[in-house]
Amino acid sequence: METAELANLIKSRRSVRAWQNQPVPEETLVQAIELATWAPNGGNRQPWFFYAVVNKGTISAVADAVQSTARYVATWPEAAPLGEMVNTMAQRAGGFRSAPALIGVAVKKYQSPMDQVFAAREKTDPRAAQMRQGERAVSSRIQTVSSAIAYLLLVLHQMGLGATWMTGPLQAKTEIEQVLGVPADMDLVAIIPVGYPAETPTRDRKPVSEVCKVIR
Repeated sequence: METAELANLIKSRRSVRAWQNQPVPEETLVQAIELATWAPNGGNRQPWFFYAVVNKGTISAVADAVQSTARYVATWPEAAPLGEMVNTMAQRAGGFRSAPALIGVAVKKYQSPMDQVFAAREKTDPRAAQMRQGERAVSSRIQTVSSAIAYLLLVLHQMGLGATWMTGPLQAKTEIEQVLGVPADMDLVAIIPVGYPAETPTRDRKPVSEVCKVIR
């Protein structure tokens, strides 16, 4: 693939939230996931796990859990200053139930050897505590699984599918994990509705001059 072709693939990908009523073949989802597992990852631990859901009842159960939690949040007095916006968000929370497929992404819980060293050292060394605080800000396992999700979204786009990376529904993390059967030693970190696009979003990006500094 030429750089120009890759650039076109990357720049034409968008988050899709409306899908055609057309099933997505299981083998297509599994192929996309297999390619995503070639993403860079910390220590080559490959701590990720993917749940490819094509069962409409399961997708609806996940959407119900998210919508129920969103409605609960909307009843909080603390949410009142948001006005009608919070009610609108609650109504839309389960909007992905129309997706023909859903991919749940989980990552294994682990503590690296250096994490253990810092945890022991920070009790008596303020500098070590400061260093560990910086390390916590850039979680290795979240970076790892995020790289796989980025690969996954690009592959799905190349396959003609539309998807969106969702973390908002994780307000119902416990309930979704129960629906999907996520084991206790893993954390669900994202859900990705997938289907053949029924929309063509066109939102652009900031110019690179606004987000890049070349240090010479």
